[in-house]
Amino acid sequence: MWKIMKSPQEDGFEHGDGVPTDPPVTREGQDWSNRHIDLKVELHKQLLDLINLSALETKSRAQVQDEIGEIIYEQLALQNHALNQKERDQLVEDILDELLGLGPLEPLLKDESVTDILVNGHMLVFVERHGRLEETAVRFKDERHLLRIIQKIVGAVGRRIDESAPFVDARLADGSRVNAIVPPLAVDGSLLSIRKFARMPIDMARLGELGSVPQPIADVLHGIVAARRNVLISGGTGSGKTTLLNAMSAYIGATERIITIEDSAELQLQQRHVARLETRPPNIEGRGEITQRDLVKNALRMRPDRIIVGEVRSGEAFDMLQAMNTGHDGSMTTVHANTPRDALSRIEQMIGMSGVEIEPRSARTQIASAINVVIQVSRLSDGKRRLMSLSEITGMEGETITMQEIFRFKLRGRDDKGQVVGHFEATGVRPKFMGELNDRGIMLPAELFRPDARIE
Repeated sequence: MWKIMKSPQEDGFEHGDGVPTDPPVTREGQDWSNRHIDLKVELHKQLLDLINLSALETKSRAQVQDEIGEIIYEQLALQNHALNQKERDQLVEDILDELLGLGPLEPLLKDESVTDILVNGHMLVFVERHGRLEETAVRFKDERHLLRIIQKIVGAVGRRIDESAPFVDARLADGSRVNAIVPPLAVDGSLLSIRKFARMPIDMARLGELGSVPQPIADVLHGIVAARRNVLISGGTGSGKTTLLNAMSAYIGATERIITIEDSAELQLQQRHVARLETRPPNIEGRGEITQRDLVKNALRMRPDRIIVGEVRSGEAFDMLQAMNTGHDGSMTTVHANTPRDALSRIEQMIGMSGVEIEPRSARTQIASAINVVIQVSRLSDGKRRLMSLSEITGMEGETITMQEIFRFKLRGRDDKGQVVGHFEATGVRPKFMGELNDRGIMLPAELFRPDARIE
């Protein structure tokens, strides 16, 4: 039972992790929420003096809960805190979250309905549920408490955040994407954004159930991936680009070698033969940075069948296009843009960021020959994410990249509940990639592309 207690010979645990050292102040009339936070932080600080933290790593949460629970009950009795059983159980659970997890954020991380957690200082926490933002009752003790949680997150992946490096991208153990920014850049207190990682990857069937991608268009996407067409997925922040990329990647054959390249690893590919690469920021001396461009270049030496770049942001776009043009057909990437045409313009700008001297027409020719399909996704005003357009790049006409839209989502308005109403439809254009699909034995019904075809 007492194996997790510190022995008299052990050195004390340093309190430099941001736990407040001043005793909490309990004012008469203070509500339970604030009193609970004060008591939790006080007991957490005392536990750091009492227990052997290294012993926690070898035990399950249930074992730790039993042993820590008894210690907490004893401390409560010594300090004469009057709590009922429900309050004590909640206190034990919250302190376990502080010791083993991310403190006040743990309940939100466990809530399957929450997709984003947005912390605006220690007193204000928002979440996104079903595409809508809502404020929560979650609070941190103070700014140091919040900063300690942030340090715990970034330290776990070998990154740092302080005044000299006041913002960072990181990830949680389950792959959830994290961005943090602290003072002096964050004026009113540290800011933390967590894009949660789905415990069960969202596949194309689930996207169909959600109305994001109807089954007939999913069949076309299956054919595009199987026929090794190069795909660019375009959309704004939170529009579902990575989700769609994950779903489409499930169509890649199990015998192919896939290299993924990301700033912060979050792709959930299900194949066994996947090599995952992640960038590295510079160290405290400003050296040792590994960029996505470095990783794309290295990936070409790793005998990939396909290269998947989580998102192109700068000069790596040029190297990605080179890979697509030199035998790595079926590669995929995403880009921030509001329309398919804007996506191509952004790729052209990124080529200029590579430092390679290249004429605009030559850059566009590279884009037109490398990318076959551009998919536009959006998060609509009702919070739902949908595939809005599927277009095919057909070549060059003069100085312009030519593109034809195959499918689109047509908006019709809103219903009484404020939900966006619309339907998917074909434009009547038969894509050029149908020849490639047919050569590989992938047959799609011709009526799918009729101009009057309404796709459900």
